[in-house]
Amino acid sequence: MTDYMVTGLVAKRAALAGEIERAQDALAKLVQDLMHIDATLRIVAPDTAVEAIRPKAFRPPADWSKRGEMTRMVLDILRTARQPMTTREIGERLIVERGLAADSSMLNSMGRRVACALRRQRDLGVTTSSEGEAGFWQLWTLAR
Repeated sequence: MTDYMVTGLVAKRAALAGEIERAQDALAKLVQDLMHIDATLRIVAPDTAVEAIRPKAFRPPADWSKRGEMTRMVLDILRTARQPMTTREIGERLIVERGLAADSSMLNSMGRRVACALRRQRDLGVTTSSEGEAGFWQLWTLAR
């Protein structure tokens, strides 16, 4: 048993070491790019205090999801649904499940993302939509 464990741990360590090297290379490139921009700023605007420029923090929106996560959640909701659901209903359920603020802008944003995921799945033959309805009021089900 320990042979398998050691082999697995060695492989995991090698993978992590490779990721660290790639991250360090990327960091070195970013530092070099920053130095070039600083040098250019000093040439173009010598009176600019480059060191006083604060870095801009990256904060992803709370409603972001990982690749494919939105589609999986939408399909899970449709799997458990007892009847066809509108895009808006699916969006509302996603907001509740993810614990997001249920304001109108979030509902519209989530509705657009749900609609996009549903259309893509319809093109693949995974979901079907009702005829005649449009937008948030279109009824969606899983294709049988």
